[in-house]
Amino acid sequence: MKKFINIALDGPSGSGKSTVAKALSKELNILYLDTGAMYRATALKTLELNIDTFDEEGVKTFIDDINLEIKYVDGAQRTFLDGKDVSEKIREPHVSMAASNVSSLRCVRLKMVDMQRKIADNMSCVLDGRDIGSYVLPNAEFKFYVTASSEVRALRRYKELVAKGHQVDLKELQKEIDQRDYNDKNRDFAPLKQAEDAVYLDTSDMSIEEVVSFILGKVKA
Repeated sequence: MKKFINIALDGPSGSGKSTVAKALSKELNILYLDTGAMYRATALKTLELNIDTFDEEGVKTFIDDINLEIKYVDGAQRTFLDGKDVSEKIREPHVSMAASNVSSLRCVRLKMVDMQRKIADNMSCVLDGRDIGSYVLPNAEFKFYVTASSEVRALRRYKELVAKGHQVDLKELQKEIDQRDYNDKNRDFAPLKQAEDAVYLDTSDMSIEEVVSFILGKVKA
């Protein structure tokens, strides 16, 4: 009999699901698997090899043997690509856009999903992404669709990047977010969508603490 739980958080870019997922993993003492970091690292690899991020045949040349690891270092989750810590590099704006492109490729999603399912099959964990509840873990015990208006999401991302020292334009950032939304919702394979049995949660006017409290209430109930 299964002795662990899986929590699926889906939603568009900037909806706060990653922050919520980290908080949930800490509260429940279970693994947080940063699926977005996995796609970002794949995008970074694609850029480093000078392969067009929509070129599936090009990406196929390395995806099966990609050296990608998610590790905990001093209590924090870090992403390693080819043995190098790329946790900060994959958060740069140009990599974010590339990740949206790369994640639309069938070969990439199949590889990442295979890795994610193997982890979730063996331990309690919380995963966030675009298609966790609808495709990656359709039998997850708890599913939530976390969203917010694109204006709110752009402002959140803007503040986050400025705090890290990046120079960004808020209007351009919202355009990128709108484009990512379009890409994610309209890709042919495993698009962004709310699973039929997922709880819808608009976080536009909610704090992270309120969102975490709401989800914990559902899980513990």
